[in-house]
Amino acid sequence: MELKRKYIARLGALLCLLIIVGVVLSLGGAHANHTDATRARTVAVVVATRQPLENSLRLSGEFRPYQEVDVHAKVAGYIQHIYVDVGDKVKEGQTLAILEIPELNAQVAAAQADIQRSKDAIQRAEHDLKRTESSYSAAHAAYTRLKQAASARPGLIAEQELDDSLAHDQEAEAQVGSAQAALAEARSQLGVAQANQQRYAALEAYARITAPFAGVVTKRDADTGALIQAGTSSNTQAMPVVRLAQYSRLRLIVPVPESAVPGLRLGERIDVRVPSLNRTFEGQIARFSDALSDETRTMHTEIDVENPDGTLVNGMYAETELELKQPQNTLTIPIQALQRNGDTGEVMLVRPDATVEPRTVKVGAEGNDRVEIVAGLSEGDRVIVGNLREFQAGEKVEPKLIGEAGQSGGDQF
Repeated sequence: MELKRKYIARLGALLCLLIIVGVVLSLGGAHANHTDATRARTVAVVVATRQPLENSLRLSGEFRPYQEVDVHAKVAGYIQHIYVDVGDKVKEGQTLAILEIPELNAQVAAAQADIQRSKDAIQRAEHDLKRTESSYSAAHAAYTRLKQAASARPGLIAEQELDDSLAHDQEAEAQVGSAQAALAEARSQLGVAQANQQRYAALEAYARITAPFAGVVTKRDADTGALIQAGTSSNTQAMPVVRLAQYSRLRLIVPVPESAVPGLRLGERIDVRVPSLNRTFEGQIARFSDALSDETRTMHTEIDVENPDGTLVNGMYAETELELKQPQNTLTIPIQALQRNGDTGEVMLVRPDATVEPRTVKVGAEGNDRVEIVAGLSEGDRVIVGNLREFQAGEKVEPKLIGEAGQSGGDQF
C-alpha cells in the first residue's frame, strides 16, 4: 500500500509538470503570433515624376487600290480584238480592246462627204460673188459717167436713160450683197459639217478602248465577238470590258477613334507594319473624311503607301501606330498605381512615416503605360502599385521602390 501511494503521488506531480509546460508553450506561441501580426508588410511603390507622356494609338486595316475602275465602252459595238487578260500590267493610254462599229464608220464617211460638199459650195459662192462684183463695177461706172455728162451738159442725157442706169447700178449692188450672204452661208455649212465630222471621229476613236491609268487588270468581263453596250446606258445593260486597279500605290484605310482625331495631321509620315511579311513600310496620312461615323464614333482615315515593286497586295492586313499629342514635363505615375473614375481617381500614398494614406487625385491625359496627374500629388510622392484595395488608411508598410517594368529598382525607402 505504501508503494502504491508513492506511485500515485509521483504520477500526479508529473501531470502537474506537463500542464505547466503546456501553459508556458501556449503563452510563447501567442506572443510570437502577436509579433507577426504587428510586423509591416513589404509593398511595391513608385515615385511620381515629371516626364514626357508617351501617347500612341495602334490601328489596323486593309490595303485597297489607290484607284480601281470598271472600264466601259463609250459607244456600243462588238469586240473585234481584246489584248489583255487578268493579271496583265498595262501602261496609261495602252489599248485594251478595239470595237467593231460598221454604222459609225458609215457616219464618218458621210460627214467627210458633207465637208467636201460644203467646200464646193463655198467655191461656187466665191465665183458668184466675183461675177456679181464685176457686174456691179460696170453698172456703177456707166451710171457715174452718164451722171457726170448730164451735169456737164444739161439736156444731153435723157432722164429716162439716167434712171434706167441708176436702177441697173442698184440691182448690181444688191446682187453683190446676195452673193456675199450665200458665201457666208456656205462657210457656215462647212463649219457644221466639220463639227459633225469631229463628233463622229471622236466616237470612232472611242472604238479603241484604252487604259485611263497604269495598273493591273483584275477582271475581264468580255471576249472577242461580245456585244458591248455604251457605258452611258443603264447599269443593267452596260457591261464593262475589264476592271483596272492601280497597285503601285495603295491606300491603308483605318478607323481613327474620336479621342485621337485632334492629333491627326495631313502629310505626316508614319510607319506601317505588315505582319504577314514581317516588314515595315513608310506611309503618309493623305486624307480623312473630316466627319465621325454616328455608329462607331470613328473617322475614316487613309494612309498612302508606295508599292513600286508590287510587294504589297490588295486586301493585305496591316497595322500602324499614331503618335498623338504628347504633354511635356508633366507629373505622371504608372496606370497600375491608379484606380480611375472618369476625370478623377484614387491612389495609395505612402507617407514619410511609412503609413498608407488614400489620396484622391485629378487625372489628365493617359499614355501607353502612364497617366498624367493634374492635382493631388507632388513630384517625389510615393504611391503603391497593384492590389490597391488590400490596403487601409494608416496601415504600416515597408515600401520597396520598383522600376516601371515591375522589377526591383532599389532598397527600402
